[in-house]
Amino acid sequence: MRQRVVIFDYGSGNLRSAQRALERTGADVTVTGDPHAALEADGLVVPGVGAFGACMAGLRAAGGDRVIGKRLAGGRPVLGICVGMQVLFERGVEHGVASEGCGEWPGTVERLRAPVVPHMGWNTVAAPEESLLFAGIGAGERFYFVHSYAVIDWVLEPLSPRLAPPLVAWSTHGTPFVAAVENGPLWATQFHPEKSGDAGARVLANWVAAL
Repeated sequence: MRQRVVIFDYGSGNLRSAQRALERTGADVTVTGDPHAALEADGLVVPGVGAFGACMAGLRAAGGDRVIGKRLAGGRPVLGICVGMQVLFERGVEHGVASEGCGEWPGTVERLRAPVVPHMGWNTVAAPEESLLFAGIGAGERFYFVHSYAVIDWVLEPLSPRLAPPLVAWSTHGTPFVAAVENGPLWATQFHPEKSGDAGARVLANWVAAL
């Protein structure tokens, strides 16, 4: 029986490329903004492109923050991608303006400390050896990033009582930043796996296999 995956449509992100990439894993994929469908799916994908504050406003308006909270409370898998990962943190700061996030993880999304911003293109990721998300992926594989903001300084305590201690993967652009997280049912990537070729396809397949 194929896993049922919902890509939550709250008005942000290139949803069709993510849909096609997930369908290639063998999952049954639906793009919808229906909170009930998002709650009932085997796996929920939260995409995001653009500004943290705008994505968070759209997510709240669609009830996505409540859906994420309810799923995690029941141990139901969620995958955040790009800004869909960023909004899982406590807050984002853009142009001196702070916006509240979902608060599933402590930490602040801030502008990258690099000579060239945005970080656009291919980069390697240093993942923990016990990672399931990066299982079968070599250390030299590259993933596609498009972002100006990231979590740079992350104090790992205290974490949400819903979640086990996280596995954190890092990448570097000017300074190290959080590139991916596995934390109980909540996984996320700062890069775009749907645009990352064979390595990204393996990341998505690993997530679907873990549902």
